[in-house]
Amino acid sequence: MIAVLWDFTDRVLGRGEAAITVPPFDGALKPNQLLEGAAVVAQLDAPDDLATNGRSVFVSDGPRLLHLDGSALNEVQRFDRTITALTCLPDGGFAVAFQGREICIQGGKHDGTRWSDAAGKQFCAVNALSPAPNGKLLATDGSATQPYDKWSHDLMGLGRTGRSLELDCSTGAAREVAAGLSYAFGTCSAGEEIWVCESWRHRLLRYGAGRSGAVLDRLPGYPSRITAAAGGGFWLSVFAARTQLVEFVLRETAFRKRMMAEIEPEYWIAPTLSSGRTFLEPMQGAHIKTMGILKPWAPPRSYGLVIRLSPEGLPRYSFHSRVDGKNHGVVAAVECGGNLFVLAKGSRRLLRLDIADAERRLLA
Repeated sequence: MIAVLWDFTDRVLGRGEAAITVPPFDGALKPNQLLEGAAVVAQLDAPDDLATNGRSVFVSDGPRLLHLDGSALNEVQRFDRTITALTCLPDGGFAVAFQGREICIQGGKHDGTRWSDAAGKQFCAVNALSPAPNGKLLATDGSATQPYDKWSHDLMGLGRTGRSLELDCSTGAAREVAAGLSYAFGTCSAGEEIWVCESWRHRLLRYGAGRSGAVLDRLPGYPSRITAAAGGGFWLSVFAARTQLVEFVLRETAFRKRMMAEIEPEYWIAPTLSSGRTFLEPMQGAHIKTMGILKPWAPPRSYGLVIRLSPEGLPRYSFHSRVDGKNHGVVAAVECGGNLFVLAKGSRRLLRLDIADAERRLLA
């Protein structure tokens, strides 16, 4: 009863979950153009995820698994379905998610092991995989109602059916770590804990070691996959930035439902992986452009962002592609050989940054 009263009060006063305010890009998240200026390694057709075994980088591109050899991408294997998540396993194999509905082990000692459900519920939108130090596999199933490629439908529908999963490669067992998440997208092991990104609530959660709660919240964007960084800490991908306009629409039920029913999804007032390609986009006018010049500080419909986190989950610094850039829709980032490889799905590019050089430029 008390929780209901607090919720009603928040809606009347426009605070808490009902607020449309958005945290600014400041401090460790101060904007720069380092991601926009990154080297373009490859232009891909339908990229979706990255993985590394510490020596090499692998990329999923539609149904293809590619290996980066220097500056060339070579096909390792072609499947009959689209890859929606990918990770390297310690024994040399891969874990691959197909169409968001099935997870398979390819190679290694558990080759052929498959999962299509957990806790009696079928997978619908598996979007991230990560190995755990206990020989298990972590996964996130973004939504139980919307397929992987309809993530914006889940956001506009106020979806809360995401799950965090732990899969046992030896026995084939699967268990739910957490359920009822507002789009689970990204997971990793952090000591004895499992960390999970909850995109629509703009936060990073922890489970295990006798505690649960937020590691990092009130992010100015929608977090996605998270991977380990050399020397401790993590790389957190953020696939879109938040805006007050979208926050407002999410709280206007009648308008939002009518928009979803009458307008094509690419023209919704919603975050997207790329923008600026058509005059039909909803965010236009002098607050975006002046005299034909796109303002880099304009409200972002799409954005590119990678955040370097400390081992405790606190932001240390970040790499940006701002509103006037093209390397938007960052869905994955992995570190290998002193470089950070970034997948900008909006521009369909694989990018590379020299981490030491980027850090020096940030401190200059």
